[in-house]
Amino acid sequence: MRFPITAIVSILHRISGFFLFLIIPVFLVVMTLTLQSPEAFFTVHTCFTHPLIKLMLLGFLLALFYHLFAGIRHLLMDGGIGEELKSARFSGGVVMVLAILLTGVMGIYLW
Repeated sequence: MRFPITAIVSILHRISGFFLFLIIPVFLVVMTLTLQSPEAFFTVHTCFTHPLIKLMLLGFLLALFYHLFAGIRHLLMDGGIGEELKSARFSGGVVMVLAILLTGVMGIYLW
């Protein structure tokens, strides 16, 4: 069974939202640790230099950017912009490309 791109964009938007719902509190706790002491900041900084943590951070950024762009697309469609099938397919592809492109740019910056 092959889903149309509009369905894939919608499903991935829900999945990315659920993932962000789970991971943002963890991320906030880790960031709060950096404010406790210079040693805690150094520990968190050291962890964030590990390649596996950087890869996980890129996954977080991909979910964040994807959810942002898909949400903007959804709001525009709620306003009657881009509701036609052809433009909905196009905007779905744009959402995916923008999320991957921006994650790649941030990956180059962070790595």
